[in-house]
This record gives sequence, structure tokens and C-alpha cells, in this order.
Amino acid sequence: MQDRYRKRYRLVSATTRARGQIALEAARRLIASGRDGARPAQVEEPRPSEYYAAKLAAAAVLGQRVRPGDLPSDSEVRLHMLELKKSGDGEDGEALVTVPVPITPHATLAERLDRFALYKLRLEPLEAVKQNPRHHPEGDALYHSLQVFHLARDARPYDEEFLLAALLHDAGKAIDPRNHVEAGVEALRGSVSERTLWLIEHHMDLLHAKERPLPARLKQEIEASEYYEDLVLLRDLDDQGRTPGVVVETLEQVLAYLKGLDEESYLGE
Repeated sequence: MQDRYRKRYRLVSATTRARGQIALEAARRLIASGRDGARPAQVEEPRPSEYYAAKLAAAAVLGQRVRPGDLPSDSEVRLHMLELKKSGDGEDGEALVTVPVPITPHATLAERLDRFALYKLRLEPLEAVKQNPRHHPEGDALYHSLQVFHLARDARPYDEEFLLAALLHDAGKAIDPRNHVEAGVEALRGSVSERTLWLIEHHMDLLHAKERPLPARLKQEIEASEYYEDLVLLRDLDDQGRTPGVVVETLEQVLAYLKGLDEESYLGE
């Protein structure tokens, strides 16, 4: 059992590394291709076909054999483009990588981007994530996330950390649908508080506990946490936020509300 788990973990880790390498290389290629003066506007927003071509070329150059479904999302490539443009890297043909490169730490990305811009980039791709109607009759993952946020705001209108956990709990579904919790935690690390990160990391554990008992050590750890009651509430709101046709605010309106809370917190210091 342990050997099987280790093998699966190694496969997931290798896939995650490959995605990161391909995303960074594709970002550098897109930046370089838009600086020849012919089509400078494409640096700002490449077409979906250009994203796809850049990812395929990056995979070939890096010697990575991946299925199309395992390629990084356009959003992942876009995040690397923003980071590279801010750092000044990848601005000429000489900067293109022709060997595997390390994954850029998410914490570094969080330091270089406005956190609300990063939240938007992580959340927008969820609109394209279609979910199993048996468990999510409401529709796509972004609509579900906005529903959960709406419910969380009714319950905790001024608790920014909890509201962010509600909004971002499924962010990883646009990165790795098979392991969305781990993917989301790593993607958000450095841009949210430890409390928010802990809630996202464990938001599926209580769901699994309904179906089968949690390992004793994990159960004890969760129940002993000072955030346990928050997690119970988040689990409840996650289950409730699955109603078709409910009117919710747009992502832009939700982020504006959170920005307002952030500004108020500074005024109170």
C-alpha cells in the first residue's frame, strides 16, 4: 500500500514539475515572439491558439512528454508572463530556455504581484471547469465559489481570512483537478494567511469523514486546531453553495468588497 502511494506521489510530483517547467518556457516564448515589433499587442493577451502552440513548443524543447490534458493552463502561463515582465527576464531571444528550468516558487510570484490580481488570475479559469452534476448541479467551479463566498459573507461579513478561504477553496481545480487541494494550497502559498491556507488545505477532510473515518492522527490534529469551528462552517457552506440559478455578484464585485475590507483594516491600525 505504501509503495503504491509513493509511486502515485512521484507521478503526481513529476507531472506538477513538468507543468511548471512548460508554463515558464511557454511564457518566455510568448514574450519573445511579441517583441519583434510585428505584433506587440500579443504580448499583452495572446490568443488561445497561441498559448497552445507555445505550450506544445515548450514541451518539445524541454523534452517533456505529456498528454494535452496535462499541459499547464493558459492562466498558469499568463502568471509566469507577468512575473517575467516585472523582473525584466525573457525580454529577448537570448533569454529563451532550452533546458529544464526550476519551477518559480509561488511565494515569489505572490511577492511580485498585487494579491488581488493574483486571486483574479487563479479564479477566472474556474469558469471553464465543468463539474460532475451529481455533486455540483449548480454548474462551473467559479459559480460555485461565488456562491460559497456569498454565504460566507452573510455569516462572517468582516472576516477577510475566512472569506478568502470560501472564495479560493477550489482554486486548484483549474490547475490539477485530480488533486485540487494540494494544487490550490501551493498556488496560493504566500498570498494568503496561514489560517486561510489551513482552511483550504483541510476543507475536504470533513467531507471525506462523512464517507469514511479519518486517520486518527489527522482527526485529532484537525479537532485540536483553533480553526476547527471555522472549518466546520466552511464545510457546511461548501455543501450549501450548490444551487442552480442563484444570483451572485461578479468576481470583480467580490474582489472589490475584499479590497474594501483590506483598506478598512489599515485605517483601523
